[in-house]
Amino acid sequence: MKTGKGQLHEIYLDSGAWIICPPELIPAPGQYLLAHAGGSDSPLVVPVFFSDSAPNGFRSAPLLKSAWLPGTRLNLRGPIGHGFSISASARKVALIAFDDSPARLRGLISSALKQEAEIVLVCNSVADELPEAIEVQPLQAMVDIFHWADYAAMDVRRENLHQLMEMLGKQEHVRARSEAQVLVRAPMPCGALAECGVCALTLRHKWKMICKDGPVFDIEELL
Repeated sequence: MKTGKGQLHEIYLDSGAWIICPPELIPAPGQYLLAHAGGSDSPLVVPVFFSDSAPNGFRSAPLLKSAWLPGTRLNLRGPIGHGFSISASARKVALIAFDDSPARLRGLISSALKQEAEIVLVCNSVADELPEAIEVQPLQAMVDIFHWADYAAMDVRRENLHQLMEMLGKQEHVRARSEAQVLVRAPMPCGALAECGVCALTLRHKWKMICKDGPVFDIEELL
């Protein structure tokens, strides 16, 4: 984990941003940085997820602080957490944005295209600037697409995780998936430093901290 300086260069219509930073601070898909505006009085840091590549930095997923403007200088720490790990053998890839923007999944598209995989994006929000090869399906098609794929990457808020797992069906059917990973989102104020418990996730009879044990989990861990 490294620390360094960055700058918010441009804000997009989806509230994501082009962040300029050193290459070693660029998170992999599913990982995050913690960002704090230089000179800000706010004690809270903001988790910033990778969405796509951009010159001298990266394009972030939405949910940046609305007070940040182009030119804002940022103190950055990261990359933090476990990201997605798409199998080199995957040829049918499902990207499932269960309750929000698909931006945190977009970083997997280039890897999947390089290995000539078919890609289906499942979401109910508008997804702009996608390559023509990407098929887009509504969330109601999620279960069929999940079982079609040989690799599935999902993005869900912690409070909706139980609903997602219920919709996917019985545990034995989910375990039959060759590979599936889930990005679980929750507030992460300590960023894996203090084990504050705000991002705690209860799994069977144990706890996981999303900020450091995740935020991406193999689906087997969540059953």
